[in-house]
Amino acid sequence: MNVAQRPTANGGRSQSRVSPKSWGAEYTAAGEVRFRIWAPSLKALTLRLADKDLPMSRTFDGWFELSVSNVAPGTPYAYVLPDGLVVPDPAGRALKDDVHGPSLVVDPTAYRWRDGEWQGRPWREAVVYELHVGTFTAEGTFAAAAEKLADLAEAGISVVELMPVAAFGGTRGWGYDGVLLYTPHPSYGTPDDMKAFIDRAHELGLMVMLDVVYNHFGIDGNYLSVYAPEVMHEEGTPWGPTIDFERKPSRDFVIENALYWLEEFHLDGLRFDAADQIRDETSAIHILEELALAVRERLTGRHVHLVLEDARGITRFHERDKDNSVRFYDGVWNDGYHHLIHAWATGEHGGHYKPFARDFWPRIGKTLASGFALQGETIEGRGDEIFGEPSGHLPPVTFVNFIQNHDQVGNRVGGDRLWAQIDKGLRERLMAMLLLSPQIPLVFMGDEFASRSRFFFFSDYPEELQQNTPDDRLQQARDFGAGDHVTVDEVPDPNDPETFRISKLDWEEMNTSNGREARAYFKTLVGKRRDHLMPLLENIGGDTGQVLKAQDGILAVDWQLGETLWQLRANFTDVPAKIPPVRGQVIHVLPTSAETGVLDLAELSAQGLIFVRG
Repeated sequence: MNVAQRPTANGGRSQSRVSPKSWGAEYTAAGEVRFRIWAPSLKALTLRLADKDLPMSRTFDGWFELSVSNVAPGTPYAYVLPDGLVVPDPAGRALKDDVHGPSLVVDPTAYRWRDGEWQGRPWREAVVYELHVGTFTAEGTFAAAAEKLADLAEAGISVVELMPVAAFGGTRGWGYDGVLLYTPHPSYGTPDDMKAFIDRAHELGLMVMLDVVYNHFGIDGNYLSVYAPEVMHEEGTPWGPTIDFERKPSRDFVIENALYWLEEFHLDGLRFDAADQIRDETSAIHILEELALAVRERLTGRHVHLVLEDARGITRFHERDKDNSVRFYDGVWNDGYHHLIHAWATGEHGGHYKPFARDFWPRIGKTLASGFALQGETIEGRGDEIFGEPSGHLPPVTFVNFIQNHDQVGNRVGGDRLWAQIDKGLRERLMAMLLLSPQIPLVFMGDEFASRSRFFFFSDYPEELQQNTPDDRLQQARDFGAGDHVTVDEVPDPNDPETFRISKLDWEEMNTSNGREARAYFKTLVGKRRDHLMPLLENIGGDTGQVLKAQDGILAVDWQLGETLWQLRANFTDVPAKIPPVRGQVIHVLPTSAETGVLDLAELSAQGLIFVRG
């Protein structure tokens, strides 16, 4: 990465950052802009720069290149194919209008960073807050979201995780159908707006991570399939074509994209969507391993965190080195934890929850003590296939646990959160178990004040694409709890602008009596995690957890964290219950009227929960 510094008005140093890349429009040391694109299917290609068409030079391996002097930032440009089709730059930094129009030349050194001393925070300090830029505020922009960051920091959040921002077709969507992976979506603001958001977060002590999607390209605006079909496999996912990682330009495109976000936008980490759909089993080194190694080797001197979403429950990407340092990926989303909690709390046992709709307490205990819910097991109705791998040898901070996220709320037919389905007492116990267990906790935007705002799947697809039809959405809703009685007519139309509008987070809820009380409780829990649990997680290894009891609504789990025994006892029944005894300093107890301080306890009150540091 190239970094330049200059004095700021207050005498400090500001920085500009640029991440060099093979693709795209890059300012060179000579003051020129080099335009470069891989289009092996074409014999000729033209650069349209403002109102001029300039022929590009083709190399033997399918690259087209042209250097042009005196190109001002903000100049529109596009590539003209031999048949006259005009396409944007697949690695462009900004768009003039949308993914079907020209890109804009951007000088990445124009933004002057104020966070020169920022080195991030250790992973053990992560309390992750997932948000969607377009619905986090009424305005739906980076600038408006930046105004809310102080509220998150004050509540104890330490990591803001942005759902994907890479440009996609239309003006609204979740972002998992991106087609221009280097371009922040225009509806959210400019690249500099995004940088200012990150700068503000760092000023407040918040890390920022970004969801990236490398398992497929979206469909609307995917012009790579026209001039570089070699980038993709012929077969794809239900969401779009997959990337062919056997080809070096494809690998470089993705690895450089990850480095680009981390370097040029000074992000603190990335979360990789649906890693189980990233196909690369024949390469000498898997793309996920090569990418992680590139990040670890290039970005030193600050904390950078990499997290996978991976439904397979495998451990190969999370194994630690002998000194317990992260080799590839810091963490993995632990869907099984959510599925067990949700299926038990709501009684919804269909779809994704079916494999988890039994033996709730032994399995919840196992996830808390040793990671994955499925660790080498078969699933009823799925033949002899084995799901998951033993994971107790991994540090507990490997697992990112959550009660809900964008998927678990937005794919429900009513877009309803768990808080609308359970009572306050259960919510408080579940939040305490999430925030005071040694795994990394993740919450969805608004959870800090127990928001009941609905959040739906929404999109802005051209009608002719026939993507996410009502029948598709109905099947998705059934996977997330909807019963067979639900009909197509009850599923909101993702393309209706009203579906997007009502998915906006209602910040007025935070100012209600319930919102203020829930937020104060959340802040208290995070404060206890910060003061008592986080210090115990420094350089912690695996094999820490032990289930002492987990049956009939009673849960007792111990974690040996260095010299300290961290103890959870929970009674989710309506009567007092005998529990494995616990002794030590009470960190948190429910009901709150129970005795605190140093406690010697062998029986827990009805619907009670206690964390003790022994």
